[in-house]
Amino acid sequence: MARGWESKSVEDQVNEHDAESLRGNADAAKLSADERTKQSNLNSIQLSRTRIMNQLTTAKNTAHRTMLERALAALDEQIAGADGSG
Repeated sequence: MARGWESKSVEDQVNEHDAESLRGNADAAKLSADERTKQSNLNSIQLSRTRIMNQLTTAKNTAHRTMLERALAALDEQIAGADGSG
């Protein structure tokens, strides 16, 4: 049953992201090509972060968890850098 709840959570996150993307399309027309690229990159990083977080909830191997935690920290740094520069 835990698997079902986990996949439902992921499905909800994907649906939420799709809805946000649709709302953002009106604003995207006002953005420059460079701003759209930055926003697309940020969205990609955020989706990667969500995927890593989901993997962390089920990872049992210590080395795998450590790798995921390092990846998460790197993504958080990228997000912080993107927020500060934009």
